[in-house]
Amino acid sequence: MDMKTIFSRIAEAANREELIFPTTTEMALRVQRLLDDPDCSLEKLARLVGSDPLMAARVVAVANSVTYNRSGKTITDVRSAVSRIGFNTLRVMAAAVVVRQMEGMARTPEHRQMAVRLWEHTAHVAALSQVIARRLTHQNPDTAFFAGIIHEVGGFFLISRAKDFPNLLEGEHGSLIAWDQGGAADVGHAVLKRLNAPDAVIEAIEGMWGGYLGMPPSSLADTLLLADQLAPVESPLSQLAGTGREGAEAQIEVTLDDQTLTSILQESAEEVDSLIAALRA
Repeated sequence: MDMKTIFSRIAEAANREELIFPTTTEMALRVQRLLDDPDCSLEKLARLVGSDPLMAARVVAVANSVTYNRSGKTITDVRSAVSRIGFNTLRVMAAAVVVRQMEGMARTPEHRQMAVRLWEHTAHVAALSQVIARRLTHQNPDTAFFAGIIHEVGGFFLISRAKDFPNLLEGEHGSLIAWDQGGAADVGHAVLKRLNAPDAVIEAIEGMWGGYLGMPPSSLADTLLLADQLAPVESPLSQLAGTGREGAEAQIEVTLDDQTLTSILQESAEEVDSLIAALRA
């Protein structure tokens, strides 16, 4: 079976909703559905989040990060954590749990190692996206954070199916051609739709895949592309597809109101590190 056909079959599987999620992921999806309910309340959300230990721990960790804990007062309960971060950030955290659980769907040691590295990349891109959105591109920071969390969700699904398709992630010539012809993007689009990602976010992620950075950066796609290029941990799937940046991150510089992107990120380093640590928890 050629690689183009393999990518097509994996995309079809995602379109048929063949995504089997563990219990914690199902809980996170329930949180997302509740957030869409007009009758959603803080009390209902706190009860639902608190019923899953992993989800509760992640939400409390983010609430105590530098970004959300300006007062320095530590929160120790889920209701207060949800109240502090707000419903938009809770939606982001639910998505983060879904993506993080997909990391565990890899079925061989080699693929699990790749999934762990992909999550490290994801965490950096999400944290950087939030800062870049607020300080540079003036996009909604919560939306940028959310988009950064889910931008590689299709990659996690590919890794989870790799054992069924030998050589899919081995970097062989046929695989590279399939990536270049959009096979991975087709899979990514299918999984994003399965997770009910907003169309505007999907469009921004697909714009990031296109690789065109506007100058000056202003769109959500620009935000993601900058974060992706500046993340210190590169996506292993980009390396596999032959689209690795090879030091391009050092060539990116943007000036805004007498401040450079480098200076903005230096000023925000503690905030970025705090968010990454919370996502790793």
